[in-house]
Amino acid sequence: MKLLTAQPNLVDQVRDAILQEIATGALAPGERLVQERIAESLGVSRQPVQQALALLLSQGVLRDAPGRRLIVAPLDADYVRQMYDLRAVIEGLAFSQAARQSADRAARQGPALIEAGRKAVASGLVPRMIAADMKFHAFMHELSGNSLIQPTLAPHLTYMQRVMGQVLIRDHKPRDVWEEHDQLLKAVAAGDADRAEALARAHITAAADFMIARLEEARNEPTPT
Repeated sequence: MKLLTAQPNLVDQVRDAILQEIATGALAPGERLVQERIAESLGVSRQPVQQALALLLSQGVLRDAPGRRLIVAPLDADYVRQMYDLRAVIEGLAFSQAARQSADRAARQGPALIEAGRKAVASGLVPRMIAADMKFHAFMHELSGNSLIQPTLAPHLTYMQRVMGQVLIRDHKPRDVWEEHDQLLKAVAAGDADRAEALARAHITAAADFMIARLEEARNEPTPT
């Protein structure tokens, strides 16, 4: 982990740094997290680390273990399915409202996000791919004009990033979502709310199927001896 120097939102920065280590596999399921080590590696005091760990615990990324320890929680395929089922409904609403409210802005600003996403995939860097995906969806949430969409999804986005990271680091040929994103953008930019909603729901459902299939494959792999 690299040293963090900026003070604003330090707890969020620490949380994001820990989450990146988990999403990229540097911290594996079942691995213990030690406050002192994390604080030292990031160059911060224990207080923001303690708060960041509490956030990740509440978001299901960490789990309590005997001896007052915190460990990286195993991924739960059933929970992932339920989370994506919920997200499909909310994303459908977000994209349909974006088409109704902000088609012109989507047409102006959206192509740059598609280009950035494709470059992220080409880079092969997992954090960059996750960030590009999240930025595209956050843009659509903003365009929807519905101020409840982002805070409703927020408690689940951390877990989603963790799932995406775990799948991407294992996949030699990651599923390229940017053709789907491009089609979504075109529907929104055209003001076609019904098509945007249908595509968004299908996009999230396909992502869930892909993620869960990869998680099941990983769970069924023989343990190295």
